[in-house]
Amino acid sequence: MDLDLAGKKALVTGGTRGVGRGVVLALARHGVDVITCYQQAGEAAESLERELKDIGGQHRVVVADLGDRSQVEGLVNEARTTFGRLDLVVNNAGVISHVPYEKLPAPEWDRTLAVNLTAAHLIIQQALPLLAPGASVVSVGSKSVEVGIPLRAHYTATKAALVGLSRSLARELGGRGIRCNVVALGVIHTEATEALPQQQREALVERYSGKTSLGRLGTPDEVAGAVLWLASDLSRYVTGATIAVDGGIS
Repeated sequence: MDLDLAGKKALVTGGTRGVGRGVVLALARHGVDVITCYQQAGEAAESLERELKDIGGQHRVVVADLGDRSQVEGLVNEARTTFGRLDLVVNNAGVISHVPYEKLPAPEWDRTLAVNLTAAHLIIQQALPLLAPGASVVSVGSKSVEVGIPLRAHYTATKAALVGLSRSLARELGGRGIRCNVVALGVIHTEATEALPQQQREALVERYSGKTSLGRLGTPDEVAGAVLWLASDLSRYVTGATIAVDGGIS
């Protein structure tokens, strides 16, 4: 299906691995020019650059630590210099750790909020001058906010906050034709899943597949499908929504 996305410009955070990588590649294949970022150099970034070169288009893969406000500003400036405008912003980058709440250190709380929430706020705020009517902002959330997850209070708090941020911005920016939505993910099978020891990986896949209506984990491409829809005019009357991409998990 032609979603009429060719020539659009996008900024996707955390795009060299997992869900972010799937989103970046899907957008590029639909003719979108993409800027994305990574924190540490390595094969993931290098291989993404090669794939984007093969697809064609005007793409940039740059280093940016989203826990550093100056580097967030630099990332948006890169989009301004390269494209001059943005039609889509995808706040995908995030960190996660598993720590008992009573032992959660302040630096880990601060780090999680800085990357998962404050960076998303700063990117949207600083990108506003680049967003024309019809632009779409998509933040990657989590179904965990509905049930809570032990050892992840800090992570879950940031994902819940993204929903509130998105809904408020949808109301505030709607008059300018800018839409803001959240995709709330279930368990997605990524290279991080593959990196687990075999026994642990098989147990995880079996456990969470059994919790879904579809009987399996999701894929980055399936998350990308939701983002493509939200980037297109097919969803032009959708804003302030939290859209579950979770296989019907319960």
